[in-house]
Amino acid sequence: MYKTLVGGLLAAAAFTLSHSTALAQPEIVSGPAAEADCFAPWAADTKFFKFPKKDGPYRIALANGYIANTWRIQMIQTAKAYAAQPDVAAKLKEFKVVSTGEDVPAQISAINNFIDSGYDAIVVNAQNPTAFGPVIKRAKQAGVVLVAFDNILDTQDAINVNVDQKGLGVLWANWLAKHLPDGGKVLEVRGVAGTSVDTDRHNGIHETLDATGKKWDVVEVLGKWDDPTAQKATADAIAVHKKFDGITAQGGDTGVVQAMIDAKHPFVPFGGETENGFRKFCAKYAGEGLKCSSAGTGPAQVAVAIKTAIAALEGQVVPQSIKLPLAIVEDPNFKEGQDFYPDQSDNFFVGNAFPTCGIDFTAQEIMGQSKENQ
Repeated sequence: MYKTLVGGLLAAAAFTLSHSTALAQPEIVSGPAAEADCFAPWAADTKFFKFPKKDGPYRIALANGYIANTWRIQMIQTAKAYAAQPDVAAKLKEFKVVSTGEDVPAQISAINNFIDSGYDAIVVNAQNPTAFGPVIKRAKQAGVVLVAFDNILDTQDAINVNVDQKGLGVLWANWLAKHLPDGGKVLEVRGVAGTSVDTDRHNGIHETLDATGKKWDVVEVLGKWDDPTAQKATADAIAVHKKFDGITAQGGDTGVVQAMIDAKHPFVPFGGETENGFRKFCAKYAGEGLKCSSAGTGPAQVAVAIKTAIAALEGQVVPQSIKLPLAIVEDPNFKEGQDFYPDQSDNFFVGNAFPTCGIDFTAQEIMGQSKENQ
């Protein structure tokens, strides 16, 4: 009798677990996405998900890692601004934000805590693309929608939202190759080591330069996408190497140019990000040799990630991997009031609109939010 009872309980538990796990899996369906112009698939063979519909309002969390630069701070502010918009706020019971720094286990722990606390969806800017396997599995089994953006996850069991980061490196390298037809010595200011964004952009730069067949001498320094860090790294590199023929930087670009000015280094072709201060410099010093390609995606991609999470919870069809457009402006097309804003902070990232997603922010909306956990 005892064995029969125990066996029956175990069988029931196993059925419940397998049944709940099955319910947690998104159905693979045919495209297009519910909002095809916004949720653009990464490639022709990208899968489309349809999650079981949940009734709102929803509890959604943002699990951020690194926070010590202006892009990440603006990203947190943008997430809060988006969650506060009336149409979005009406769908949210709770919106939680946590930043855990560069500690990968701490970020994984935060995601686990959100799963255990019953959140409906978790949006993550991952510190490492490959370290999250167990927590991805837990989210899937718990029926939690997991959306990674910017620094994405190396998995097809979560939704990824990103720009073509490797393509961005390709774009910058092509800009340098165009302006340095004979090759030359290039300073590469990298981002945060170990992240997918840094790796992808770096690979795009080097593969493209190598493919030109020209002779390139690339000096790498770490700028952590941060103006003061990038400025010091650039100043140190100039002190050691004296002269560069071109520069590419993943972020902290305003600091990189300031280091050139301080060291009286001649202006050279530059492939960089979308900081307002960098673009101000590009417009001001174009006639003196600072020929710029400024491209990237503003921190507003976090809003697309949150929008994607809500759509998935509502049972809408979404791609497993979503490709966002780049914001690009290149010399000589820097226009005041459109591509850069003299009255805004140098640290403000331009390009905080995704019109196809109905997402746009004023500087005031973003800067009115805090960077703190909530």
